[in-house]
Amino acid sequence: MLSIKHLRYFAALAQHRHFGRAADACAISQPALSLQIKDLEDLIGAQLVERDRRQIRLTSLGEAFAGRAGQILRSVDELADLARASSPTLGGRLRIGMIPTVAPYLLPAVIRRLAERFPAVDLRPREAVTGKLTEDLINGSLDVAVMALPASEPSLQDHPLFDEEFVLVRALSDRHKPPPSVESLRTMRLLLLEEGHCFRDQALAFCNMASGLAQDPMEGSSLATLVRMVGAGMGVTLIPEMAVAAETAAVEVGIARLAKPRPRRSIGLVWRKTNPLAGHFLQVGEIVRQEHDVLRRHDSATRLPDPGFREGSDRADDLVDQP
Repeated sequence: MLSIKHLRYFAALAQHRHFGRAADACAISQPALSLQIKDLEDLIGAQLVERDRRQIRLTSLGEAFAGRAGQILRSVDELADLARASSPTLGGRLRIGMIPTVAPYLLPAVIRRLAERFPAVDLRPREAVTGKLTEDLINGSLDVAVMALPASEPSLQDHPLFDEEFVLVRALSDRHKPPPSVESLRTMRLLLLEEGHCFRDQALAFCNMASGLAQDPMEGSSLATLVRMVGAGMGVTLIPEMAVAAETAAVEVGIARLAKPRPRRSIGLVWRKTNPLAGHFLQVGEIVRQEHDVLRRHDSATRLPDPGFREGSDRADDLVDQP
């Protein structure tokens, strides 16, 4: 008889397109997964997977079957979530994602607070770029995500948490120069995150560089890498305000706010509109917002005084509270 277990195993295989990775995701052995998939094909009387030594491909029926299986599994999960939603406090599994330009600075504190506030929760944190988080939210392998808004899919609900500005990181030798205009910034070598990071797209959009860069782009896999590349004299970059203290502490670089209107982003919580746990997710979002406020106050409290501070100062310590 066709079972939910069959559907979950096949959905994992359809997602990973690899028996070994799908088996790991399902916490079973690869031979056991292969046996379950073969049993599923026997039950429906048709081939779902084309197998060879190097890779697997879904048949046309397999692709259609995977889509319907995903819909069924999401509905089954949401039925279970209805019972969880009736409880005054969150419990059970919580798969929460964060984008890489937020996770290093907020995720550890958020996990600690969630564990304290909701001791019955089984936390499953994940860091991934926006496209992957969006995909996982839609297919039901992620419950909620902290990411830049707005959400791009109509099936997703978003809830704003906080806004933050981007700041310019440049060579230490330029620290006394006034911040460059957007027009000047376009002529500089702007160091960017790799393709797939929404922060890259936001930086390009602010500089009106979506159609191409003035110089060959240089890319990094993280904000830490970009800041170190600036310290090595390879160009300039933009980073979110929450990353300034952590990423510039051990690197000799100059930091400056840009002229108004300054680049900024909105960070919020995103989940599927059909998920009945929306009320609990808002409690999770409040914890994320509070931890961001704590981080911001901490950065402000640990600043060194600078009586000579003025608008456009390159002191990273002076950036937090300047209007």
